[in-house]
Amino acid sequence: MTTPTVALLPWGDVWEDFLDTIGVSLDEFCNEWSGGWLFGYVEALDWFGIRTVLVVWSREARRPYRRVHAPTGTTVWVLPAAYAHREARRLRRALSASGQWARHLRRAASVAVGYTATTPRSLAHVLRQERCGAVLVQEYEDHRFDVCVLLGRWLGLPVFATYQGGSHPITRVQRWVRQRTVPAAAGLFIGPQSEVQAVATRYRLSTNAVTLVPNPIDVREWTPGNQAAARVALGLPASVPVVCWHGRVQIWWKGLDVLIEAWQLVCTERRDVDLRLLLCGGGDESAQLRRLIDAAGVRGVHWRDEYVLDRAVIRRRLDAADVFVFPSRHEGFAVAPMEAMACGCPVVACDAPGVDDLFAGGEHTGGVVVPRNDARALATALGRLVDDRALAARLGKAARRRVVEHYSPEAVGRVLAAALHRAAPHCFPKPLSIP
Repeated sequence: MTTPTVALLPWGDVWEDFLDTIGVSLDEFCNEWSGGWLFGYVEALDWFGIRTVLVVWSREARRPYRRVHAPTGTTVWVLPAAYAHREARRLRRALSASGQWARHLRRAASVAVGYTATTPRSLAHVLRQERCGAVLVQEYEDHRFDVCVLLGRWLGLPVFATYQGGSHPITRVQRWVRQRTVPAAAGLFIGPQSEVQAVATRYRLSTNAVTLVPNPIDVREWTPGNQAAARVALGLPASVPVVCWHGRVQIWWKGLDVLIEAWQLVCTERRDVDLRLLLCGGGDESAQLRRLIDAAGVRGVHWRDEYVLDRAVIRRRLDAADVFVFPSRHEGFAVAPMEAMACGCPVVACDAPGVDDLFAGGEHTGGVVVPRNDARALATALGRLVDDRALAARLGKAARRRVVEHYSPEAVGRVLAAALHRAAPHCFPKPLSIP
C-alpha cells in the first residue's frame, strides 16, 4: 500500500530568498535545520502516518535532484529556477530608475518574477514520482499558490495553503487572480482567528473552506530545564532577572526597535538592579540592530549575533530566562513564544496576529499581552515580571500546560489529517486515533 504523501512547498521564489536573510546555506538547511513551523507540520503529519516531501527551487540548481533532510529523514526535492524567472529577476534589478513609468515597469517585472518562479512541468514530475496525494503551499497570498491551484486541477490533486504571516496582494493582477484561486483551493490552514475571519470575508469563502490550524510545537523536545545549570553554562549570575528573545533579526517585523526602547525604560527605572537581556538571532538587519543598541546605551544585553540552527543553544537560553519577550508587529502563528512556553517560560508579547489566540485565557495561559508599537506598555509588563520572579514562575507553569494541551504535534496533526481526508479520502485515511 502506498504511504499517504503530501508535497509541502515553503515560501520563496527560490529558497535562497529566505536562507540568504539568515546566513544559512542549502547544505546547512538539509543537514542541520530543524524545528519551526515547517518541520512542526512534518512531525504532526507523521503522527498520523502521512509522509511529507519538501519541494524547493534553488538558484544554484542546474537540474532537479533529490536530497534527504538529515535531522528528520524528510525527502527534499531541489528544482532549478526557470530561464524566464532568472531573466525576470535581472530585469527587475535593472529597473532601478525613479519615476512613475519605472515604478510601473518594476511592478510588472515583480509579477513576472513571481509567476515564473514555479516550474509546473518539473513539479508535476516530482508529484508523480513521489506519489503525492495533495499539495500544501506556504501562503495563499503568493504567486506559487496560484500556479499550484491550476496545476492541481490538471493533475487532479487537492491544493491547500497555510498562513504564516505573508503579505496581501499589491497589484491588480494578483487581486484578480487570487479572487479565483483562493475559492478553488481544497482548503486553507490558518492559525490566527482574526485572519480566518478576514480571508473568509475577502474571498467570500464558506465556513468549511478554512480550517483553524495553529502551528505545532514538539513538547517532548522543548521541556523545562535546570535554570541554575543553564546560567552557569552562560556565565550568568544565579539571582539576576533575565529576559530572553530569539528569532530572525528584522527590525520592523519583529519589533526589535520597540524592544530596545522598552528595555531602556526597564533599566532606567531599576538603576540599582542587575538586569540581563539575552538576544539570540541573526539576519540581514543585524548591523541596524547593533546601531539601535549602541544609540540607546542600554545595559545588560548579551547578543549571540547569528541565526542558530542548534536548538540546544536556544533551549539553554530559555532555561536561563525568567521571561520571554515577543515584541513582533506582524506574524502568522509564531513558534518562538510557543517554544518558550513549552520550556516553562512565561511570555510578554505584543498583540501581533496569533498572539491573542495563543493567550486566549489571559494570564492563566501563561502570557501577558500588550499593544503593538507601545514601548511603555511592554516595559511595564516586563518590569512587573522581573520584579516578581515568583509570579513569573507561576505563569511559566501555566504556559507549559497550555502548550501541552493545545499545540502538540498530536493535537495539530489530527486536524491536518482530518482536512486531508475530507479532500481526498481515497489517498488519506480517516484519523481515528494516534498511533
